Amino acid sequence: MPHSFLRRAIPLGATAIVSALLLSSCAAPASDSDGGELVWSIEGANLSAGHMDPQVSQLDVSGMVQRAVLDSLVFQEDDGSFTPWLAKKWTVSPDSTEYTFELRDDVTFTDGEPFDAEAVKANFDRIVDPETESAQAAAMLGADFYEGTEVVDEHTVKVSFTQPYAPFLQAASTPQLGFYSPAVLAESADQLKAGGPGVTVGTGPYELTEYTPDQELVYTRNDDYAWGPHGEDAPKVETLRVEIQPEASVRTGVVQSGEADLASNIPPNLAGGLGDGITVDSIEYPGLPYSLYLNEKYGVFADEKVRQAFARGIDIDAAVEEIFFDQFPRAWSVLGSTTPGYDASLEGTWAFDQDAASALLDEAGWTERDSDGIRMKDGQRLSARWIAWTPVPDDKAALANAIQSDLKGIGFEVVREVLEPGAYNEQYGPKTFDLTDWGFSGVDPDFLRAHLHTDGFQNASQVTDPEIDSLLDQAVASSDQAQRDEIYTQLQEWNAQYTAIVPLYSPSAITAVGERVSGLDYDLYGRPLFYDVSVG
Repeated sequence: MPHSFLRRAIPLGATAIVSALLLSSCAAPASDSDGGELVWSIEGANLSAGHMDPQVSQLDVSGMVQRAVLDSLVFQEDDGSFTPWLAKKWTVSPDSTEYTFELRDDVTFTDGEPFDAEAVKANFDRIVDPETESAQAAAMLGADFYEGTEVVDEHTVKVSFTQPYAPFLQAASTPQLGFYSPAVLAESADQLKAGGPGVTVGTGPYELTEYTPDQELVYTRNDDYAWGPHGEDAPKVETLRVEIQPEASVRTGVVQSGEADLASNIPPNLAGGLGDGITVDSIEYPGLPYSLYLNEKYGVFADEKVRQAFARGIDIDAAVEEIFFDQFPRAWSVLGSTTPGYDASLEGTWAFDQDAASALLDEAGWTERDSDGIRMKDGQRLSARWIAWTPVPDDKAALANAIQSDLKGIGFEVVREVLEPGAYNEQYGPKTFDLTDWGFSGVDPDFLRAHLHTDGFQNASQVTDPEIDSLLDQAVASSDQAQRDEIYTQLQEWNAQYTAIVPLYSPSAITAVGERVSGLDYDLYGRPLFYDVSVG
């Protein structure tokens, strides 16, 4: 769900003392290059709130850490192509409604259960079962389009859809559609959200052997592993210790001190000057940029002119440049610039213009002002309530302040509420808010269906437009990439005018890597892969 956010006065000070205090509690990583331990510092603040299961959670961090345990049918390469993984080969029916996979016959789960066609069926059927309460993974598996998984024989499985479903291979390459042991699904499925040893069981290169919520996860090498996406055997590193450290200054500090080997989710302001021997890798996320979602069914955003004025009244360029130190590009579309189908023609088409924004608000009838300078109409203030998901990093808080300041300049009040996950969901479910925020990583633009379709599970803007639904339905059903690109171009241009979503910037996955680490690789989302890593 919510992921990324920032501007003028950046509250960065007073973190060095906290960092120093916390560094003393971290154990230094082992130095044995033949095995040993790799320490990985992550943000991970919400894992303990029922987000240990990528088949259910919508948080990127869930898939990021559980990739160590959960393998997939196929692997997506840097060029977007797909290569074998747990499936040796596959065929797709001419109308893209049936995908038949021939599975490897030498794969076992770390509890000894065999990986076979029955295991694939059990996992996929679990994802779409309403009792599982999966949203993102179920959508990736086609949701209502999913007809079922058929066991053809012990190592052949056919996944069928009620209509053509072009994005399936991409979905099948992700940890969200990764595989748990059938024994776990039969006996402990209700414990997967909380996760832990003996529960989070897959076929992956590591086994989760220790878990202390809000502190650390410990993964131990699966010595029997011999089926990596590029033919890798068991990892070189014996222990992968994942330290949960929500404070960014702590994550950078432990890498600088050598108490961690790498750290993820480094903010741009801390990415420079980490010192000799530290490499900073920055990979721009494909997907939906970090954006604001304007709820047209609840309050003032029912008026398109108000939505347009809101977007034109924010100096996004200045905010992104100042707060993100030119690390993240300003976004112009609901597709990020590294996402297939991105429409570059939108760049520069809705620049900051407070005069134009003010004129739009005048046209919408918000012409009076109260004593605070906020616009009024029929005795009502032009005010919008923004709910935000905890935790909020300093940079996102700075961006929020900048947005509020800019909009106050045109008489538009934005009141921001930072909420714990439970309180957030109490308002997000019934959509009792004016706007909210997040970014969403994804390679196939079909993720727009979740955000803009009437029935989309992340349709925070509450868009209900039969024409938009039809375009999204056509795109997901087409196996003609040129046709899909044209449809997604139309959708991007529509949003630029309609302003259901206000894209702000395209974040990158920034990882700080210590000098002990070699062989580190990343997936298309910038998430670390540890198949060939060694430390020493």
